[in-house]
Amino acid sequence: MIIDCHGHQTLVPKAHTDFRDAQKARLKTPALPRPPLPGMSDDEIAEIIEKNQLRLIRERGGDLTIFSPRASAMEPHIGDEETARDWSRACNDLIGKVTELFPDNFVGVCMLPQRPSAPLDASIEELTRCVEELGFIGCNLNPDPSGGHWTAPPLTDRYWYPIYEKLVELEIPATIHVSGSCNPAFHATGSYYLAADTNAFMQFLQGDLFKDFPDLKLIIPHGGGAIPYHWGRFRGLADMLKRPPLGEHVMKNVYFDTCVYHQAGIDLLFRVIDADNILFGSEMIGAVRGVDPETGHYFDDTKRYIDALPISATDKAKVFEGNARRVYPRLDHALKAKGK
Repeated sequence: MIIDCHGHQTLVPKAHTDFRDAQKARLKTPALPRPPLPGMSDDEIAEIIEKNQLRLIRERGGDLTIFSPRASAMEPHIGDEETARDWSRACNDLIGKVTELFPDNFVGVCMLPQRPSAPLDASIEELTRCVEELGFIGCNLNPDPSGGHWTAPPLTDRYWYPIYEKLVELEIPATIHVSGSCNPAFHATGSYYLAADTNAFMQFLQGDLFKDFPDLKLIIPHGGGAIPYHWGRFRGLADMLKRPPLGEHVMKNVYFDTCVYHQAGIDLLFRVIDADNILFGSEMIGAVRGVDPETGHYFDDTKRYIDALPISATDKAKVFEGNARRVYPRLDHALKAKGK
């Protein structure tokens, strides 16, 4: 089985975007009524998925996508707590409907109604709802709800502990994923995402989070940002900061995906990072959607890069399936219940 750990619903029905537009209009004109959650037909949702993500999954040899709302549209920096709650619910319910319509191809991961400097109570409530009511198996955790101004404490700070406690209790991992950038110094997908990935890893290196949460599992997407390319730097920093070796200090709990859009980058990822810490991911249809003029293939057709690697069949099986089932225990339970 080919399990893609990084999929976003980047194409949605018009009613969904109309709802978001109505939310934003109300922020400018508070006298406007609170918009009701959007209503969409199953046929409309199914048509979008079948013509886009599902078509590409089949064309590229995939089976199952771990699916979450569009990351750049999470936008925790926009609006108030009510806005964030309603938007998260609308996005997560849409993912839930996709998983209901296509249970063999998609499984849900939720966004959280985070707000800059706000307590995490609403996020824990929505996380619990999505797992217990919608059958989701993970969440996206935004390390910078300010949208590029970095006002949140480090991920090792006790501010985050309530959400970590709930993640461990529910047996689900979190993908560390920022949203759109409201800071013009950060291009969202080309700079902000990769900087956030790198920043998260460095925070884990500096802290002792996994002493307090030895069972916590966190995924750093986009191939781990700059980490594999500068692995020697981070090993050296760990030594300078009197931290244990990275293999025992961080990499028992942290995983990278394969959302790296050229063969040389994938080759490097696998030379540096142990196969046990790599999950197959494509982020299609996402940040980079075009055809690579050097190869004639889509940049985000990442399975092709894995297939070309000179690694053992055992390691490929780990990356394509085994590691995802280990990192997402609820997914493994569900697949076993289906006899897979």
